[in-house]
Amino acid sequence: MTPFTTILTHPGGAHKDEFLACCVLLGVHPAPILRREPSPADLADTTMAVVDVGLSHDPALNNFDHHQLPRDYVPTCALSLVLRHLGLYEDTRAFCEWLEPAEWFDCRGPMDTARWLGVDRDIVGKLNSPIDGTLLRRFAQATRLAPGDPLWEIMRMIGEDLLGYVRSVRERLDFIGTHAEIWTLETVSGAPSVLFLPRTEPLPGDPSAGIERYVESQGLGNRVLALISPDRRSGGYGLTRHRDSQRLDFTRIAGEADVHFAHARGFVAKTSATDPQRLRELVGLAFG
Repeated sequence: MTPFTTILTHPGGAHKDEFLACCVLLGVHPAPILRREPSPADLADTTMAVVDVGLSHDPALNNFDHHQLPRDYVPTCALSLVLRHLGLYEDTRAFCEWLEPAEWFDCRGPMDTARWLGVDRDIVGKLNSPIDGTLLRRFAQATRLAPGDPLWEIMRMIGEDLLGYVRSVRERLDFIGTHAEIWTLETVSGAPSVLFLPRTEPLPGDPSAGIERYVESQGLGNRVLALISPDRRSGGYGLTRHRDSQRLDFTRIAGEADVHFAHARGFVAKTSATDPQRLRELVGLAFG
């Protein structure tokens, strides 16, 4: 992204798309935020990131407005444009389920969004948060926000956390894709599949984080019914069922000597076993 020293967005009522777009830009580079109409000079100034106003989408000039797009254009908001320019749009759409509804809400309004979601209009209103309301209202009241202002600092944290989350999930999925193995349990009816993530040293964060998302992203959701990943609290492994498959009940292995925990509802178990063959056997015994 071309370096910028100021972020400019429109005055008046504030919406989630420009608010979050500004947050993301603050996560890239901390800069003051101005809320006013842009001049032609602002739009031509590469040091001014112009967001959700100006009727120009020109990333080379740091202009990110979507209001000039055709009426029937796929729902795209200012946040979409900023994320796309950063090369993070596809991952954010995949990892943050709230993004697509936010695009629809900004571009199509609550009625069309409710129809698209397949819910009544009043359901959309019931999902409103007082956190959103306060942040947007305070943002709308401001004309300038700079480092040290409480709202600016919160926006920077939101941007940093969002960028950090998306990047960390991508790193995690790439790690799983490199190390995971898919096992087929031929001895079990229907020959279900199991995803096994072997222990690596050092263990990168929470070993189980991202496994279910990885399975779905690979189109394996109907095949993989069980997940095996390193237990971060011990040297053993955690056994869980994917998509809450009712074929698996880990209470069936609660009496095994190397199983030290099996949840009473049967969806997870912990074992000290580390041998892949033994792990495969334990999961097989948990199938009904």
